[in-house]
Amino acid sequence: MPHFAVGLAKPDLRPWLGGNCGIPGVWSFTAAAPGPHLALVALTHGNEIAGAIVLAEMLAAGIRPEGGRLSLIFANTDAFLAFDAENPTAARYLEEDLNRLWGEDRLQSPRDSREMRRVRALIPVIESVDMLVDLHSMLWPSEPLMLVADTHQAIRFGQALGTPRLTVADPGHIAGRRLVDHARFTTPGSSAAAVLVEAGQHWEAATVGAMTQSARRALGLCGILGAAPAPWPEPPLFARVTETVTATSHNFMFLREFRGGEVIPEAGTVIAQDGAREIRTPHDDCLLVMPTPIAPRGHTAVRLARFEAPP
Repeated sequence: MPHFAVGLAKPDLRPWLGGNCGIPGVWSFTAAAPGPHLALVALTHGNEIAGAIVLAEMLAAGIRPEGGRLSLIFANTDAFLAFDAENPTAARYLEEDLNRLWGEDRLQSPRDSREMRRVRALIPVIESVDMLVDLHSMLWPSEPLMLVADTHQAIRFGQALGTPRLTVADPGHIAGRRLVDHARFTTPGSSAAAVLVEAGQHWEAATVGAMTQSARRALGLCGILGAAPAPWPEPPLFARVTETVTATSHNFMFLREFRGGEVIPEAGTVIAQDGAREIRTPHDDCLLVMPTPIAPRGHTAVRLARFEAPP
């Protein structure tokens, strides 16, 4: 791993780790006026501290919903407490990735870890949520974007949020279901929707600003705080993942340095080597979604997507 500079101070979450609803790290407020239940989630990965800064600032400001219910969730607090700016990539999780544990196969299994126990503790509040914004940041260079399950309600929520501008629908990871893939948000007929905001690079002030913008806009869209915001000045963009490239060897390597958001003009362009297998773009104007230069075997190395008109 290269050295990564940490340009953010680790926030002091001691005032907020207890929560106020019987689940540590979860704060929930209900207005007298009716409305949807919006959840803002930070620290799904313990080293992505920008989201924790945003939620801590909201709590310190005494934010309260004008309608509906607002929940602010610090997810993997154990991993966050282990975060060390001298080794910032180490605290993504402690035992297993919390963002691969949201499928019923994992939830109903005897599987046990610190992250699995935390997911089960959070399920009661997650299953009451109508709209959810999961605040993430990125290790490798990439343009900001939103990832959503390929459902009508998630795509519509991402397009309405509009910041980041690009919404990408994808099927997730073979390693397990993400929070935004949980049955609450993906069961046919459900009206609940979730988006995963990848707001920018880890540990940069600009990422905190982008997350704040996304969170504040979600508050307005859901009628939680203030009037519904005007349409975003730039029209939203939408892309659908056509192929998820998972490293199948220990020798996965891109042919050159790629930045997330880069578009490869020609179909059939070789972009990576995975052992003896060549990775080629499946179509013209292929969008590279969050390429990961160091991809261990069994992990997602890049998603390949095509721009489409929003459904």
